[in-house]
Formats: sequence, structure tokens, C-alpha cells
Amino acid sequence: MSFKKLNSWAKVNLSLNVIKQLPNKHHEIESLITFIQFSDEIKIKIIDKAKHKISFSGKFSKGISKNNTIVRLLNLLERKKLIKNKKFEIKVTKNIPQKSGMGGGSMNAACVLKYLMKKKIVSISAKKAKELAYKIGADVVLGLEKKNSILLRNGKTIRLNDKLNFHVLITIPKIGCSTRDIFSRVRKFSKPSYFKRNKIFFGTKNLVQSNNDLENIVFKKYSIIKNLKYFFSSLPDVVFARMTGTGSAVVAYFKSKNAAKNAAKIFKNKYKGYWYIISKTI
Repeated sequence: MSFKKLNSWAKVNLSLNVIKQLPNKHHEIESLITFIQFSDEIKIKIIDKAKHKISFSGKFSKGISKNNTIVRLLNLLERKKLIKNKKFEIKVTKNIPQKSGMGGGSMNAACVLKYLMKKKIVSISAKKAKELAYKIGADVVLGLEKKNSILLRNGKTIRLNDKLNFHVLITIPKIGCSTRDIFSRVRKFSKPSYFKRNKIFFGTKNLVQSNNDLENIVFKKYSIIKNLKYFFSSLPDVVFARMTGTGSAVVAYFKSKNAAKNAAKIFKNKYKGYWYIISKTI
């Protein structure tokens, strides 16, 4: 059997509000999320073996845990008797940086689960898929649909079909941010802003006025990320710039591809040797 090739798309948080801390030390958050034309590449096929075979390669494959999201997904599906005795070989080319706030590992698990459902290898409802996704990781559910999404404080996700049409310049410093560490430092909370489906949330005016509550925490620990955000905010024709998730990636948003390309030239001259990409929202 030949491999099936899949794209595991990167997500970015256009905004992120931390509402409160829960008794279990987790946090209620709300967020506006979109996806970009940048992905990890996954190859998958059924194999006649006793065990699954999962491997990672690529620029950002170093140090991936043996108990990664794909392993946890397959183990969960086996415990639930949803894939019976089928075993898979899965090869992942990691193009998305780890600990960047772009959801690489979470989107990998979501991508594999969607494929198994599409091929009827796993026969479950959309509701059940969400339940399984939450057991693997908080962000996995976001990758089940490649649409602009409103994450509500109660964990529910509202999907919109509207397109954003932003061109983006994204960079990361040579550090990664631990989600657990960053959230453990949260002391201030925001009032809820998102309650229902509303296209206005994804309007340019609202996005410019939005923020990421975790930025100041990350900036205090890593001044380089703060400097990158302020540098991006000063680029010509930038609409706004913001850290995604808990970092370390910083994203600058533009209305045209040429504006993003010109900004990248300026960025390269200032921050030589830094990883970056130019992409577009999906």
C-alpha cells in the first residue's frame, strides 16, 4: 500500500484573552484563530505489522517526545477499540517550529484523526471526535476544521467560512516557549469578549484593537520576543503585529504580498540568520 500525503496546517492566534484560572490550574481562554498556507507534511499508510511505526524528520524534528500527539491519538483510538487491529506507518516532516504557538503537534494529531474519519477507518460523530481531541490536547480540536474560528471561554468553537486575505511575515527567535510555564505566570485576567458568532470579530478594525494577554508575560522573560514584536509593528504597511499563542512566534499582518515581501527584506537586514516565512491566511 502506498503512502497518502497530508498537509497539517499551522494555526495562528489573532487574539488571545485569558479569562480565569480553574481549580485544576488550567485556564479559561477565548481566542480568534486562523490558519496559514504553511504546514507539516504527513505520510500515512496501513502496514502489516504488530506495532505502529511513527517517525519525524525535517528542520524542527529534534527532541520530539516519544509520547507525542500522534502516539497519544493512536493509543486512545486503540483503547476505545476504534481502529481494531489496524497498524499504521506515519512519517512527519516537521516544517512548523516546536514551541512556537503555531500548533504544530496539535495540528498533526487533528490531521491524522480527520484522515482516519474521512477514510471510514474510524467511524465516529463530529461530537465524539471533539471529545477525543480534547483528551489529546487543548488545541487539537481547533485543527478538526480548517476555518476561521472563535474559541469561546467554555471550550466551544464557532467556525466561520469568511476569508481574511492577510499576507503574513512570521519569525521565531532561537528559543521556544513552554505553554505550561507561560500560563503559570498569569496573574491578570480579561473580561469575556466573545459570546456568539459575529463576523465583526474578524474585521480589520477589531483585530487591530485586539491583543494577546500572554505577550507581556513572555516579553518579561524573553526581551528578544518583545523586540521582534515592536520591530514588526514598525514595518512599512503593516496592519498589526502580534505574538501567536504562548509564543515564541511573532506574526506581522499585511494586505498585500508585495508589502510582506518588502517587510521581509527589511527584517533580513536587521535580524540576519533568523528563521522566517512569508505566507497567507487560508
